[in-house]
Amino acid sequence: MLWLCVERWTVGIRGAESRGPLIEDGRRRVYLYSSCYGNESSIRQCDIIGEPGDCIGRYYHHVTCSESVRLVDGAGLCSGRVEVKSNQSWASVCEADFDRQDAEVVCGELGCGAPAALQGGLYGEGGGQTWDKEFQCKGKESLLLDCDTSDRENNTCLPGNAVGLTCSEPDDVRLVGGGSRCAGGVEQYDQGEWRTVGARDWEDVAAVVCRQLGCGSTVSVLPGNTTRWFGVSCSGSESVLRECSRIYDLYSGFTVICSDLLVQPDISLTDSMGGVSRGHQGPEMFRGYSFTITCSTQPQYPGGSFLLTFTGSKISQTQPAVNHSAAFLFPAADDSHQGNYSCVYDNHVFSHDFSSESELLSLTITASPLPAFIIRHVVVVLMLLTAITTSYLYYKPTRRQKRVNRVSSMDLYVNAMEMVSLSSRAEAGPGEERAAQGTE
Repeated sequence: MLWLCVERWTVGIRGAESRGPLIEDGRRRVYLYSSCYGNESSIRQCDIIGEPGDCIGRYYHHVTCSESVRLVDGAGLCSGRVEVKSNQSWASVCEADFDRQDAEVVCGELGCGAPAALQGGLYGEGGGQTWDKEFQCKGKESLLLDCDTSDRENNTCLPGNAVGLTCSEPDDVRLVGGGSRCAGGVEQYDQGEWRTVGARDWEDVAAVVCRQLGCGSTVSVLPGNTTRWFGVSCSGSESVLRECSRIYDLYSGFTVICSDLLVQPDISLTDSMGGVSRGHQGPEMFRGYSFTITCSTQPQYPGGSFLLTFTGSKISQTQPAVNHSAAFLFPAADDSHQGNYSCVYDNHVFSHDFSSESELLSLTITASPLPAFIIRHVVVVLMLLTAITTSYLYYKPTRRQKRVNRVSSMDLYVNAMEMVSLSSRAEAGPGEERAAQGTE
């Protein structure tokens, strides 16, 4: 591990190049004022300026070189043909002897992100020898040479099978505390922890951060109240933050707001009468049927509004976002409704207006197989029949229940007749009652 204080730095080393705090106990450090052009074969060939000492006011780089593996003929340190050092020379690796778990170890050893592509012949053929072992990594090893190996089943590696590997850029930058992955205080993953990034040239650093995160361009940069850790200096043209230089002086943190602040909203189509079907070009709606287009978004920020646009027409509708969604009702579909729709979500956040547009929804209007009013009547009749059948099945008694019901009904009838007889006798009086008895 080497710590260099440099005026000009061009990476010409196959290894992981990153930046770390200048003063850190427990590490072997070399401080040099050096100036390299990138074509030197050794650091000793670079111009040495001054004596070892502090790196005050200058840039420094922390370089970790891999002594066992490298990626060559690629676009950078994290892509290329896999080569392993063998007997002081480099050997390419056959695709059959190298799998994704092996690739995870190599990407990690070189300080890159997860493997993105693994393919034989992806970065050409090596001119030297071929590695004669098969790697059996578990994916958790820190070095490729820590992995187990076994003898190859086939001693030859056919042309076009030298394995090429593309590692993703390390996910070492994030924005926190802004309600979106594209807004917040800048943090960088460094030596096992997330640390706040400070800078003097906020705008240049912010441009690099937004670019690396895929968040568009910079909208605003605000001073932060976070704890300061280390400073970063960028020109603004770098693709990732780790290409910038870290400086000895420390600066307070800052907040970055990128243009792609809002996530992409969703658009969907629903209907209540079964008039929509799925076609080759998207949803198809029968004429005369009602339908609803719903716009929705993730709950990032409160409020906002949805604009429903119709391609090829100046007609648009706007509704406020309620629970992060809005529904646009069309009572009866006709040919004028055929076309492409999209939802645009607008919101005013961080004193700026932001918007995000959904994907297109292509709607086709087709003729209904039956007139709409007939289908409506059929639907109503079916609903009534369903309700009647359900009621009948629910209240239908069993045979035993029928017999019990008939007995219960007879008892009720006899009791009722007795009550009527008693009432009649009471109204007739004692003489009539005796006459009735004599007659009997």
